[in-house]
Amino acid sequence: MFLCVQESVAHLTHHVDYQYSILGVPHFSEHAQQNKYSMATKIATLTLNPALDKSTEVDRLVAEQKLRCGPLRFDAGGGGINVSKAVQRLGGQNVAVFPTGGHNGKLLCELLEKEGVKTKSVSVLGETRENLSVMEKSSQAQYRFTLPGLQITESQADECLDIIKKLNPDYLVASGSLPPGLPETYYEKVAAFAKNIGARFVLDTSGEPLKAAADEGLFLLKPNLAELSVLAEVEKLEMDAVDDAALKIIREGKCEVVVVSLGPQGALLVTKTGFEHIPAPMVKKQSTVGAGDSMVAGMVWALNEGKNFREMAQIGVACGTAATMNHGTELFHAKDVWRLLKWIQKYSDRYRMSDFGS
Repeated sequence: MFLCVQESVAHLTHHVDYQYSILGVPHFSEHAQQNKYSMATKIATLTLNPALDKSTEVDRLVAEQKLRCGPLRFDAGGGGINVSKAVQRLGGQNVAVFPTGGHNGKLLCELLEKEGVKTKSVSVLGETRENLSVMEKSSQAQYRFTLPGLQITESQADECLDIIKKLNPDYLVASGSLPPGLPETYYEKVAAFAKNIGARFVLDTSGEPLKAAADEGLFLLKPNLAELSVLAEVEKLEMDAVDDAALKIIREGKCEVVVVSLGPQGALLVTKTGFEHIPAPMVKKQSTVGAGDSMVAGMVWALNEGKNFREMAQIGVACGTAATMNHGTELFHAKDVWRLLKWIQKYSDRYRMSDFGS
């Protein structure tokens, strides 16, 4: 079940004629409607710590034994890159921007090209990192090994921002950790940059980088319970306090929309005018790699398609859930997303108590 808060709120304004109705549903003014059809809405992703993801499986992990593994799978990885791949699978157009180096960087670009993802990269010295995911078949446990990122300078990261400025996106999505060499406040700089170029900034990260960016203010956050606790400055959150914590950071101007990831329980959508639980269907979990990035991708794709916030969150949960149905680092299949979305819409309608702002 979900709760709904009633609150009288004046219309919120964002930028370039983008407004919100009192129902928490985004809409375009007449001027923006004209622009919507005269030019394509664009999405850019920023991955400052990209990776070449490798995944395999083994019958059982045994110390000091030679283990016979299954075939090795290669995928282009890193938070924003996963978002770009997922948006592409939904039929959306976007550009992935990231630093890259060495043989791994070259292979990463080739993998993205095969998936039809447009890329703009900044060449740096060194080798793009690798991540390894191993599934133990006997227990269905997944072991994820994350290696240190390629060190980049702030000026090299700024080159990525220069590329994004030329792209002039409507949505800028940054996802993932910061690499060695960048200050923990760098996402705060990206948040200010997004405001300057008129892009709606969506961020999925954790720790101090998340806090710093939220202090600057951005459009949408997708924290889990632990990350929301940090933002709300409380040690731990009980489920009945999640909505108030999310509303608190919205009222403080840290973001305009919060979608709290609840894992197998779905998500809690929170805006200034209300909140609603979005249920997730039960599926057989194979891997959680890329589930959060898939959720972000689904939400940004939905907004780009003109969906309202409820539809946005429902599609996001469908994408995140669908990603857990596949092995390794595969992300989701679009057909699974649309099938799961029907279930989510059915049960969301069944248990909805009232609309936003009612």
